[in-house]
Amino acid sequence: MARIAIASFSGTAIEFYDFFVYGTAAALVLGELFFPSFSPVAGTLAAFATYAVGFVARPLGSLLFGHIGDRLGRRPVLVVSLLLTGLATVLVGVLPTYDHIGVAAPVLLVVLRFLQGLGLGGEWGGAVLLATEHAPARRRGLWASFPQTGPSVGFLLANGVMLALSASLSDAQFESWGWRIPFLGAGVLVAVGLILRTSMEETPAFRELTAHQETARVPLIEVFRDHWRVVLLASGGLAIGYAVFYTVTTWALHHGTHELDVSRTTMLACIMVAVAVKGVCTPIAAVLGDRFGRKPLCVAGTVAVLVWTFPLIALLETGHPVAMTVGFAVALLGFITMFAVLGAYLPELFEPRVRCTGASTAYNLGGVLGGALTPIAATELSRGDGTPWPVGAYLTVIACASLLCFLALPETRPEPEQADSANRADPTENALPPATASA
Repeated sequence: MARIAIASFSGTAIEFYDFFVYGTAAALVLGELFFPSFSPVAGTLAAFATYAVGFVARPLGSLLFGHIGDRLGRRPVLVVSLLLTGLATVLVGVLPTYDHIGVAAPVLLVVLRFLQGLGLGGEWGGAVLLATEHAPARRRGLWASFPQTGPSVGFLLANGVMLALSASLSDAQFESWGWRIPFLGAGVLVAVGLILRTSMEETPAFRELTAHQETARVPLIEVFRDHWRVVLLASGGLAIGYAVFYTVTTWALHHGTHELDVSRTTMLACIMVAVAVKGVCTPIAAVLGDRFGRKPLCVAGTVAVLVWTFPLIALLETGHPVAMTVGFAVALLGFITMFAVLGAYLPELFEPRVRCTGASTAYNLGGVLGGALTPIAATELSRGDGTPWPVGAYLTVIACASLLCFLALPETRPEPEQADSANRADPTENALPPATASA
């Protein structure tokens, strides 16, 4: 399990590094470099719109790679998705700007961002199923939290590189060539990830499906015919997590540097501390999910975000590093309370034959609902003078909708006696609780 956990964790860390480094660059420099004929605000909105393309591509990637995962196995998904995202990220690092190739620059940027999202849409499902389908039933949440920790590490790595460059380079150097370095560094990370993943075995659950010739012929049709309600409720529940995460890590970064005149280095440091706290707390929340259930943790996290939306905006507006860090950290603790258990919760909501497609689609559709438009909407809502309370109201509405979705979903945590029975029969048995079958 330790080797499997490292392989699943490393891949999500690398692919989310690729995805996040674009978001940070979009908040800092891409608007000026690829949309120079726009006003500063319009250029930022255009950069964030390109950023949103990655989220739109993620459900498509989940459908494509989910089909591969349910038909051919989880292992091929892990390799191909990593290659696709990594290659697209490296190409952004060598892409000429508008000044060199004109309108072709933003067009190519959109294409590469789409490919990034396509690969990431397949990555999460493959990595999570690698962990959950090998894990003992009673510790499924804990082991599934390793790929869920990967995004925190990927974010810290991406922003750590950006922070180091921002602190060591002049503004002119950073805008000229410094911003490209994190994108080019993705090539090295992908090579490391491939070494770890190519040696992994197929999961026991999929081997059993193939042995009994029970793999789904067209997983997508089965998911939307038999599990459409679960897909919609799960993605709706996840929307607030994505919304608050990208409010903190993308919109707040732009708002702080451009509207509050906080230095780029200070804003990156505040956000990185909050994400580090989130990463440390991920396995703790996952263990609580194994103890008390997946659904209670999701509900508790959503309520925490709901209560904190307006304090978050108030603390951000102070421009004080400590206040902003506290605001960001509490918001992300609410986020991770729900997202730490998703590695176990979403796969448990679907039967093994369509699990890769179902879990991946729900996870990435939630990203579209909560993450794609949030930086754009928040930037538009925060125009003008005064405290951007409309951003808090925007998050509040999404949190209320997500709370209703989570309340409508079933609990899936195996009962202790059921888990013990499964573990005695086979330590890697992935039997689902009765509630899941009826879901």
